[in-house]
This record gives sequence, structure tokens and C-alpha cells, in this order.
Amino acid sequence: MPLSELLEVSSRWLAWSGLGLSVLTVVAFVARWGLRFRLVGVSSFTFLLAVSCWAFSISYSPPVHVDGALQVPIVFDNGSDLVVAQASSDFEQDAITPTLNQIAANLRPGGRNVEVRVRLRQLQGVSEGTSRPVVLGETKRDFSQG
Repeated sequence: MPLSELLEVSSRWLAWSGLGLSVLTVVAFVARWGLRFRLVGVSSFTFLLAVSCWAFSISYSPPVHVDGALQVPIVFDNGSDLVVAQASSDFEQDAITPTLNQIAANLRPGGRNVEVRVRLRQLQGVSEGTSRPVVLGETKRDFSQG
């Protein structure tokens, strides 16, 4: 089940559970049960969970997957205009462009400059215990275009 559908179903079930617990809470107050105040907390928390799941389902956007792209870790992100990802030593040359496009497509604009550079680098050994970073490719993501 996709996450968006799971969130929608969960928020609906939590809302109905909260409503049922609220009815039970009213019955507990009328009958003067000892656990009536606990039921207030449980039903309030259930409504809070329902609203939280609903809000998250509205704001959720699934990650973009590009054909031919490989998963690489992001090793540097200054939060403004530069993102650097680390390619493994056995990284395929024909996967550079799709991987860069996938990383750029999954960036979110919050607090970033209008244009963000995305680099893919690989550490290549120079001598024993020493390596240097080599940039395999670079692309730009322009947030002014949407």
C-alpha cells in the first residue's frame, strides 16, 4: 500500500476511533466511571493523531525516481546553493546524468537560493592513505521555474 493511501486510511480510522472514544467518554461522565478523565486524554490524543495524519497526507510528496539513476549519499549540503553527493569507486559512467537529475529533482526549495548546483564526486586514491575528490558531473536546479 502506498504511503499516501496509508495516511488517508489511517486518518479516517483514527477520526472514527476518536469519535467512538468521545461517545464512550460522555457515557463515562454520565455513569461517573473512575476512568472518565483518562478517556478524555485518550480521545483527545486520538483526534490529535487523526489530524496529524491528515495534515501529513496533504503535505507529502513522494520522491522522484529517474530510470538509470543509482542511490548515492549526499555528503555536503550548505542549504543554499550547493549539494555534493558521493559516488562509489565502482560507479558506472552512464549513470552519472540520471543520478544527478534524480538528486536535483528531489531537492526542496525551502530556504535555498533560486539556483542550486548539484555535484557528483568520487574519491580517487593518489597514494597509500591519500585520496582526492574528482567531480564526475554537475547539474543545476532552478527553483524559479517550479
